[in-house]
Parts: sequence; structure tokens; C-alpha cells
Amino acid sequence: MLNHLKIEVFIPEEYVVEIVNGLNESNVLREGNYDYVFATTKVKGHFRPIEGANPFSGEIGVVHECDEVKMEFRIKEEDLDEVRKIIEIKHPYEEPIINIIKLIE
Repeated sequence: MLNHLKIEVFIPEEYVVEIVNGLNESNVLREGNYDYVFATTKVKGHFRPIEGANPFSGEIGVVHECDEVKMEFRIKEEDLDEVRKIIEIKHPYEEPIINIIKLIE
């Protein structure tokens, strides 16, 4: 029996295609006879860069609100390291938020 994880990542909308293509090329967005299996939801992101940050958007010391997309997809647990690597390479944020949720099967 395979163990699966749900991945959630928050990204600027203009980076969705690049990240999705990278993940799909590694076959991690595949479910049976389908690929590119993922969902997106538009959200408002909030953060305040603090001293030492190099923010993609916003400025040091100021709470910033921005339009983002929450991308969600399911992977095999064994693919986690590859997924993290792809997201970290292609994501524009200095500290991308990647939620990893173990699924009960």
C-alpha cells in the first residue's frame, strides 16, 4: 500500500505554470492515467519581512498583503524530497511555505 501526502504551497499566480510544469515533468502530478492533477485557489497572503530578509515583494518592517494562489496536490511519500527541491528551485520567495499533510489511507 502506498502512503500519500497532500502538499499545499502558496505562490504568486504568475509562477503557477512554471512550478506545475516542473512537478509534472518529474511525474509527481500523476494519478492513474492522468497527469497535471492539482487544484488552485486564489488567496490573500500576509507577511512582514524582518531585518535580514530579502523579500520578493514588500519592505522590511511593513506588513504586506498580496494576491497569491494556494496550489494543492497529492504525492507519494517517497517523492517528497524531489517535490521540495523542485518547489524551492522554481519558487520566487526566499522562504516558500510548503505544507505537508499525511493522508490516512
